Amino acid sequence: MRLAGKTIGMAITGSFCTIPQVFPEIEKLVAEGADVYPILSEKVATQNTRFGKAADIACALERITGKEPILTVAEVEPLGPTKVLDALVIAPCTGNTLAKLAYGITDGPVLMAAKSTMRNLRPVIIGISTNDGLSANAKNLGAILNTKHIYVIPFGQDAPLVKPCSLTSDMRLIVDTVIAALDGKQLQPILIDRKS
Repeated sequence: MRLAGKTIGMAITGSFCTIPQVFPEIEKLVAEGADVYPILSEKVATQNTRFGKAADIACALERITGKEPILTVAEVEPLGPTKVLDALVIAPCTGNTLAKLAYGITDGPVLMAAKSTMRNLRPVIIGISTNDGLSANAKNLGAILNTKHIYVIPFGQDAPLVKPCSLTSDMRLIVDTVIAALDGKQLQPILIDRKS
């Protein structure tokens, strides 16, 4: 149990097609001994999509972690002053969330959790899932890669021939990235082949 005694925030944003890939990895965090706090963006907490219902996502997270998801800025804000989290994972992290994080915008529970974690000089781990990672969001990704205490789950082009600007992290690397980040290291290589 490599994460025994560690408290990990698990924040999920609205890359709805990627969310199902994250659930098994949250189970692995728990199996590794982590106490996991689920945090949902407003969109994930309220929108039903062709990929699933908001209520089902919340129920699955509560079943896996034993905790009701945190849904508001007011609920997440105390995590900073009380220094509850040892690390925060944002996965999937949309281009919208990535851009706001790069510019220091705190307008929802996920971004407040990131701000709270970074104020305590603790790692924030990003699992990218965005169709514009190599276009409009490339500059924001560059800024994030150069920001202290932010680490990325290794990523690559997931469909280069049909979506040439799209990037996604390999969510199967969440646990290893968290463990490395807790040691102040970036899991390498950062750029990976996502077609396989």
